[in-house]
Amino acid sequence: MKIANRLPAALAALLVAGTWATSATAQAQAPTPGQAAPKVATAEAPHPIDIPPWFSDSFLDFKDEMADAARAGKRLLVYIGQDGCPYCRELMQTNFSQRTIVEKTRAHFVAIALNLWGDREVTWVDGRRYSEKTLARELKVQFTPTLLFLDPASGQVVGRLNGYQPPERFSAALDHVIARGERRQPLADYLASHVRETARAQLNEQPFFLRPPAGGQAHDLRRAPGSRPLAVLFETRRCAPCDEMHQQGFPRPEVQAQLRRVDIVRFALNDRSGLIAPDGRRLSAEAWARELQVGFTPTLVFFDAAGPAAAGREVFRVDGYTRAFHLASAFDYVASGSWRREPEFQRYLRDKADRLREQGQRVELWK
Repeated sequence: MKIANRLPAALAALLVAGTWATSATAQAQAPTPGQAAPKVATAEAPHPIDIPPWFSDSFLDFKDEMADAARAGKRLLVYIGQDGCPYCRELMQTNFSQRTIVEKTRAHFVAIALNLWGDREVTWVDGRRYSEKTLARELKVQFTPTLLFLDPASGQVVGRLNGYQPPERFSAALDHVIARGERRQPLADYLASHVRETARAQLNEQPFFLRPPAGGQAHDLRRAPGSRPLAVLFETRRCAPCDEMHQQGFPRPEVQAQLRRVDIVRFALNDRSGLIAPDGRRLSAEAWARELQVGFTPTLVFFDAAGPAAAGREVFRVDGYTRAFHLASAFDYVASGSWRREPEFQRYLRDKADRLREQGQRVELWK
């Protein structure tokens, strides 16, 4: 994959040092002597994104890749991205422009890139064959970039990052996987205890949050048929991405318009207050978050109310860092019922962006 826009001069200097290579027109412009050409996950892409040249030139047979990684004493890092994805570009331009991140990644991982929409044949760790896009569907990839960390000895995924993670969190995630930290605690718990971010000491409040019932009664989150969908927001204090969602995401007009279409309730991850879950069970918010395997904050978990079969069932979630276009689209995806017609959120996003552009509207993915 390659980037459509040229990088700033500071990154260009890093290219000379061999950290990673990029080109505004990688197919038309030959690499300079001694400089590796950017690898591409697809040859035909309208807004492609470069990946570093030190990523593996893989035949995508992961049984072979696992064996090679084991001989080298490394683990596998599988990047799943797509062209035109601003979060993928941020990963490549920001995270993989930092020497310490690049050096530890190259030293401890075999890095392989897959295209969310790609048609190349992949032999997965269990020997089954997929196209890139069907494997992404099998792995339930809903956001890009998604990074999977695989252990070659067991063939298991030992860590997963859904969506973009800023450099300090990404570097900490690498450290955890390098140290085989999954034997001691989940990746999300490690990040929560080892990454210190400048953020508010208190949770952000919003007027559109459902208020807890008076007298200490349990929040009843059951959905009656025909009622609005439910969005459950899980947050923590001192969470910089949570602050960004409140300060930059929720105030945007396009997000505000979607917020009115759903009921929204917010819980802290350590909230021990009682609730009645959409499926009718009584438990604490903390226990429910743990049961839902909420690993990152902020996380939005959506429940539909179309009928008895769906009323207590999670239909979609957004976990981690997101911007206004994706945030508004996530609410619309559920409120409009689009999740029933199109199970792949990224395909829904792509079609929506195309429709808006055809109408002459500017689509800002990163603002």
